[in-house]
Amino acid sequence: MIQWLKKVSLFDKLSDSQLEHISRIARRRSLSAGSILFQEKDPGNVFYVVLNGSIKLFTRSAGGEEKVLSVVGEGDSFGELALLDGLPRSASARALETSLLLEIASDDFMRLLESHFDITKGILAELSRRLRQTNEHVSDLTFLDDRTRVLKNLINLANQHGKRDGVFIRIHLALNYDELSQMAGVSKQILSEVLRELEAKGVLAFGLNQYTLNLTKLRG
Repeated sequence: MIQWLKKVSLFDKLSDSQLEHISRIARRRSLSAGSILFQEKDPGNVFYVVLNGSIKLFTRSAGGEEKVLSVVGEGDSFGELALLDGLPRSASARALETSLLLEIASDDFMRLLESHFDITKGILAELSRRLRQTNEHVSDLTFLDDRTRVLKNLINLANQHGKRDGVFIRIHLALNYDELSQMAGVSKQILSEVLRELEAKGVLAFGLNQYTLNLTKLRG
């Protein structure tokens, strides 16, 4: 468990004894692909860390239309906000693939924050990072054209979830066209046009639940 925890960005500055304490209050949970972990408006009483796999965080409009907010992968944490403010979940969570999570109950989580300032500081830094991302996303939707938004979203996914292999970055994520268009803030038609253009130029290649960026073509 200690080796798993060392991969988590929120815990990477903690000592082995501190990580041992976390391992005692946490439990592992497996999810199959497509499983719902929690729904928007559910009570928030558990904090999660992704040990393996990927989780989609999304909301639904009154008409049932889905909006993907983000995708969290190995080493990412989520679900802290509801524990900190006591309000219901602000989004739903679904496994994109078979995933292994670490979960910590609310009472244990709050005691953890009280006794370990390094973790509290890490939580605050993570929440600040997400706020900056939200502000940047709003700015992108206002000022960037459709093509640039699609390309920037692909680069963000590559930075967060990609594996570097020479001049290639392979992004292994089970995201369909609907989900990619929602994340980029464009229509499915626009997304399809931009992806076809990138594929024709050799910038992007498609595989099964995988997208590959060619950095030499991207820079060109």
